[in-house]
Amino acid sequence: MPRLVGGPHHARVREVVKRELVQRGLVVLEHRFRARPRFPLWGAPPADGINFIAVRPQTRVSTWLAAHYDSKGQPVSMATRLLLVAFSALALLAVPFGLWFPAVLGAALFLFLNRITDRSPGALDNASGVLTVLATLDALPRTASVGALLLDAEELGLVGARALARERGNLLQDTTVINFDGIDDTGGITALMHRPGSTVARVATTLGAGIWRSLPVVVDGMALAPAARECMTIMKGNWSTMRVVHTPRDVPDRLTLSGVEEVAAALARTLSSGTG
Repeated sequence: MPRLVGGPHHARVREVVKRELVQRGLVVLEHRFRARPRFPLWGAPPADGINFIAVRPQTRVSTWLAAHYDSKGQPVSMATRLLLVAFSALALLAVPFGLWFPAVLGAALFLFLNRITDRSPGALDNASGVLTVLATLDALPRTASVGALLLDAEELGLVGARALARERGNLLQDTTVINFDGIDDTGGITALMHRPGSTVARVATTLGAGIWRSLPVVVDGMALAPAARECMTIMKGNWSTMRVVHTPRDVPDRLTLSGVEEVAAALARTLSSGTG
């Protein structure tokens, strides 16, 4: 269901997420912060956000599994916004030749299309990431040195992850953070390397993922990386995936969760066999 921070369903989903962590034997700590959209996002009032920090008793965490649990809608899909960004960049190149109108039009459209709504169910973005965290925990032995970070207000501009890194950065020190953001049934697996290292390299190899150092996406791993030893974001999908992200079409019925099962199983094997 739609769960924009501060929206009518957000608190309900938050309780479900917390319950699932507790049922797996984790101690859940709440990190509270004030969330408001970061520029150029607009349209959502300030609200209270809660990050969940989940650990097993008497376990030193060396690897964090992270995903955001909030969702948002926007007037058009991520695919359309990427095309608009490309158009705006080309329009800027025409400004020195006196062609101002395309640049102004591109900027106006970009700002308008960054209006936030509560109209996307967020099955892919990012219930699939949360399920990947839970499935990986289920596949690992309870003695594994792994904890979970289920983050809030990612869709307002990485607000929850930024607050966690700023106020609880000691938890990330000398750890590996593996963030999940959009795990579709179809398409290839992408490993976005925010802070490379041996553990994330091993994970990418096991997944058969394409490795990237930068992409035109904004994900929590970007905010968490400076406080961690290693950090990556795992995504799975294709152009069709981007056509549903942030739209009312991002519904559970389009997912079989085969991608979640594939990524979680491979990741659990990697973490079980290594030191991470």
